[in-house]
Amino acid sequence: MRAATWPARALGRVAAALGSRIRRSTHSGGAGESGLGKLIELHAVNAAGDMLITVALASTVFFSVPTGEARGRVALYLLVTMAPFALLAPVIGPLLDRVPHGRRAAMAMSMLARAVLAWTMAGAVENASLELYPAALGVLVGSKAYGVVRSVVVPRLLPDRITLVKANSRVTLAGLLATAVAAPVGAGLHLIGPGWPLYGAFAVFVVGAMLAFGLPPKVDSAKGEEKARMVNLRETVGVAEEGQDRGQRRPGLRAVGSSVLHALQANASLRALSGFLTMFLAFLLREHPIGGLNAETSLGVVVVSAGAGNALGTALASRLRRSRAPETIITTVLALALTATVSAAVWHGIVTVALVAATAGLAQALGKLSLDALIQRDVPEEVRTSAFARSETALQMSWVFGGAIGIMLPLNGSLGLSVAAGLVGLGCLATARALLAAGRRGTASPRTV
Repeated sequence: MRAATWPARALGRVAAALGSRIRRSTHSGGAGESGLGKLIELHAVNAAGDMLITVALASTVFFSVPTGEARGRVALYLLVTMAPFALLAPVIGPLLDRVPHGRRAAMAMSMLARAVLAWTMAGAVENASLELYPAALGVLVGSKAYGVVRSVVVPRLLPDRITLVKANSRVTLAGLLATAVAAPVGAGLHLIGPGWPLYGAFAVFVVGAMLAFGLPPKVDSAKGEEKARMVNLRETVGVAEEGQDRGQRRPGLRAVGSSVLHALQANASLRALSGFLTMFLAFLLREHPIGGLNAETSLGVVVVSAGAGNALGTALASRLRRSRAPETIITTVLALALTATVSAAVWHGIVTVALVAATAGLAQALGKLSLDALIQRDVPEEVRTSAFARSETALQMSWVFGGAIGIMLPLNGSLGLSVAAGLVGLGCLATARALLAAGRRGTASPRTV
């Protein structure tokens, strides 16, 4: 009996020590006192649940059917993905702006809704029936609502010793680590049965709902906040007309200078590149593996490269911000992404494709965190939280747009990567010159971003 219980006790001690170490890391720098540590843990749970659902859907919609049929199913899935962004995003953001005192409840409800939908999908996933798609739509709506609220909550939980960029970096890194852990767990659950990853997601989201209610009460505070609007500069400040003072309208994203708008456009091109590569390379490497590898190994190399690049970009963000303007960082990663995609289009091989995936991951992470820094620096505090929500909506739609292009193209590596280079090239042409000019002008305020 003692021999049987010793391994369990040892495993329990290791798990407890690991959990204590993770908690110390997430609560360091004042994050424990401010409540940011709890949000980091909540986001890790959210990312793990989403990954378990992704594993279940990928094994059903993508790997279990012939390539031609899989492309049709994934195209349908992308249309379902587009729906909450194109149709519901203009509703979710303003709705949450109007009910700011229910942010903890909104995050908990998004978790509970996805838990129920995951349980429902578990019964339909074996046959990959069309019933999956309405449920997938509901999951995506819940995920979108959570993302909007999270972007609003982070500034409310900032400790004095941590900037917004570093806080977002911590949150993002926690999500990446949780995803890396949940992916093999989901694959293992799938070996038991196709519905088991969804049962796992149900349990994870239930835990997430409880964690959401454990966030500090100040998460629900909306003191001093207003709604950001995408308006022109000349519309921002009211003028006196016929002796009547029309007052001053609330500032919009275009009224705070060109850096935020150009940074958002640049990030949109990088997010479109990410969506394109995700969909195009998934089908290309399944049908035409490269480097003498089989399809599974080729896909694995690309996935690991993208994850490593994303993690590296997240880790570098807080260090680079001290010596470089955010505009310069965004322009640099745009140039890196363009160079990598052009190289892969000309010299198509496993090394260049892996390099493109890693560069896209790094560029997306650094670009997004630099955009966050610009919003923190240039957008007035009373509309900053709403600005984060609206920028995230634009980036999500860009990813879906890029993924849709990747689905429609023929499976030709050089052609596809040339199109990827074109997506990044458009972003460079539209934004690089203006961002570099803004960076040289030194638009940063005395406040640390």
